Amino acid sequence: MGHKHGTLLRERLRVPAGEPLDLSRHDAAATPGGPDGKAAGRAATARIGERLAVLQERLWAASTAGDRRRVLLVLQGMDTSGKGGTVKHVIGLLNPSGCRITPFKAPTAEERTHSFLWRVEKALPHPGELGIFDRSHYEDVLIARVRALASAPEINRRYEQINRFEKSLADDGVTLVKCFLHLSYEEQRRRLLKRLDEPEKRWKFAASDIEDRTLWPAYQEAYEIAMERCGTSYAPWYLVPADRKWYRNWAVSTLLLEHLEELDPRYPQTDFDVAELRKLLLRQS
Repeated sequence: MGHKHGTLLRERLRVPAGEPLDLSRHDAAATPGGPDGKAAGRAATARIGERLAVLQERLWAASTAGDRRRVLLVLQGMDTSGKGGTVKHVIGLLNPSGCRITPFKAPTAEERTHSFLWRVEKALPHPGELGIFDRSHYEDVLIARVRALASAPEINRRYEQINRFEKSLADDGVTLVKCFLHLSYEEQRRRLLKRLDEPEKRWKFAASDIEDRTLWPAYQEAYEIAMERCGTSYAPWYLVPADRKWYRNWAVSTLLLEHLEELDPRYPQTDFDVAELRKLLLRQS
């Protein structure tokens, strides 16, 4: 499961912390460490799902005995890179009662009166939960940078605030799994055309999607800088090639599995007399 030749997928996909990143050098259609093709990929993802479900239940159960650990999956990427699709495929494998999913849209009037991290803090997973952010606090150094919604000094401060925020999360038992879904310019065009051509997909299309494509180089640069400035030992970035949907789903599922296996949550010990309680139950008419 991503352990080809003993290498964890997280080691293959991790963006080196603090080093300049050139996204154009990374093939968005690559399948590093992945199964051999779509059919094998889907089958492998289904198998991972069974293991994920067991570990997620153990994490949830452990929280009832005071284990504060939880997992936060952060999904970022250009429009059509598959943030929503990943949520659907990965969460489809899990018990929804232990999941907290938050899609971040443009901030509301109330949210704009607070620090950019205010709305994020309210959406954090509780102990035992798997939280998933479809977009995140990173929008405030991505779209804010590209569209000049904040000054350059303010955006520079935000990178530092994000690092402090993520350090506080890690110190409080949150395992951060930050995935950049790396899509190519050509594949985005194909996916946008599909949204236009298929009536049941048109609701996903916005005219601004085409305008955003003219800003593609600026967005790529904003992502490169965010990953360079906010990739740390406690909250690294993972670069997930996203042109092939089956690989994207397999890779994100595998990254989650590797992190949950490392946490190795356990069912809590019970302090009641099982034999005595069985006797009581059997005695009831």
